[in-house]
Amino acid sequence: MGGNRQSEPGSHLALHGRPYYGMRGEPNRARNGLSASARVPSVLLSMTLRRLRVLLLSAVLGAGPLAANAAPQAPIKIGLGAPITGSDANFGTELRNGVEMAVHDINAAGGLLGHRLSIEIGDDAGDPKQGEAVANKFVADHIAFVVGHFNSGVTLMASSIYADNGILEITPSSANPQITERGLDLLFRTCGRDNQQPAVAAAYLAGLGKTTIAILHDRTTYGKGLADLTRKDLAARGVSDVLYFSVNKDETDYSALIEKLKASGAGIFYWGGSAAQALAILKALRDQSLTIPMLASDAVAIEDVATQGGGAVLSSLVTFPRDARDRPEAAKVVQHIKAKGIDPEGYTLYAYAAVQVIDQAGEAAHSLDPNAMAKQMHSGMIFHTVLGALSFDAKGDITQSDYSISVWKKSADGTIDFYPLSR
Repeated sequence: MGGNRQSEPGSHLALHGRPYYGMRGEPNRARNGLSASARVPSVLLSMTLRRLRVLLLSAVLGAGPLAANAAPQAPIKIGLGAPITGSDANFGTELRNGVEMAVHDINAAGGLLGHRLSIEIGDDAGDPKQGEAVANKFVADHIAFVVGHFNSGVTLMASSIYADNGILEITPSSANPQITERGLDLLFRTCGRDNQQPAVAAAYLAGLGKTTIAILHDRTTYGKGLADLTRKDLAARGVSDVLYFSVNKDETDYSALIEKLKASGAGIFYWGGSAAQALAILKALRDQSLTIPMLASDAVAIEDVATQGGGAVLSSLVTFPRDARDRPEAAKVVQHIKAKGIDPEGYTLYAYAAVQVIDQAGEAAHSLDPNAMAKQMHSGMIFHTVLGALSFDAKGDITQSDYSISVWKKSADGTIDFYPLSR
C-alpha cells in the first residue's frame, strides 16, 4: 500500500513550533518600499496589487480585459509543487504521474475552456524553505493554479504565498488540520484531515458491542490528540473505556503497560502514537502470549510494521484512506495509467482528481479567474472525479470522509500487508 503520511515531517497535528509562513510575494515588498509620506493604506494597496495580478493573469491566460493583447487561447500552465528529490521523492513521483495523466486526458478532450493545459514542476524536496522558493517562482511565472504540495509543513509555508497572490491551490495529500483552519479561500484539498480519523475509529470500536476497549497514547500532541478525540467520540456513542493509559514517546520498557492491559481485561486497544512504539507494544504483547488487537491511525500504516512485526501485527487495524484504485469511478483511468507501465498507487489519483476539479470548476464558472473558480468550489458543487463525487466545505475540505478501517493480514504469497476490512 503506498502513500502513507507518516514519512512527511510535520504532517500531523504535532508541528515543531509555530508555522513560519515565509515571504508573501512582491505586494508586501512593494508596500515596505513606500516612503512614509507616500504610503497608501495597506488594505487599499493590497487590493490594488491583487487586482493588478488578476489582470496580468487574465492577459497570460487569454481571458479578461487584457486578452486582446494576448495570444488567443493561450495555454494554461498548472504548477506542480512536490518533492521530486529527497526522502519523499516516491510521493513526488505519484503526484507528478497523476497530474501529467490528468493534463493529458483533459487536453485530449479539448482542454479547459478551449485552452490546452501544461505543467511547470517545482521541486520542494519536502522542505518548507525550498517550498517557499517554489511558491515564489510560481508567482513570478504567473502561475494561476497549483497542485501541491505533498508535505503538510511545505503546504503550510507555501499556501500563504499563493493566497496573497491570488493563486488557486489544491493539495492532494497534506492532511494537517491547520492547513484549512486559516481562512484561505483559494486553498483546497482532495484528501481527508488527520482529525477525521478518530470518528471512524470510534464508530468501528462502538460497533464491537460488548468488546472492552483500552485507549493508549504516547503523550505527544499528535498521539494524545487522536486518543482523546477517539475517547470523546466513543463517549458520545455511550461507550466507556476500561483503561486510559499513556507512556513517554521514547519509552522502551512496556512491562507496566502490559500489566495494565492484562488487568483491564481489554479486548482491543486504541493506540495514538508512532509506528515504532506500536510495533514495540505488539511485540511485547506477543512475548507475553497475549493476543489483544490494536487499532491505530495511518501513522502506523507503514511497511516496517509488517516486515519487522511479522505475526505480531496480524489482526490489528488502522484507519487509512480507501485505496483509490479500487473505486469504480477510477477503473478506466487506472487501466489507462497501468497500460503505460505505471501503478497509480498512493496519491497518484488524488493528484489526478485535483486537476479534474480545476477543469470542472473553470468550466462551471465560465472563467479562468481563480477567485471565480474558488467561489464555484465553495458553492457545494459536486465534482465528478476518480475519487468519486467530491464537494468542498467553507474551509476547503472535502465533505466526505476519506478514511475507512483496514486490517493487517497475510496474503496468499505469505506477505503481510493491510487491506480494507471488507476485503
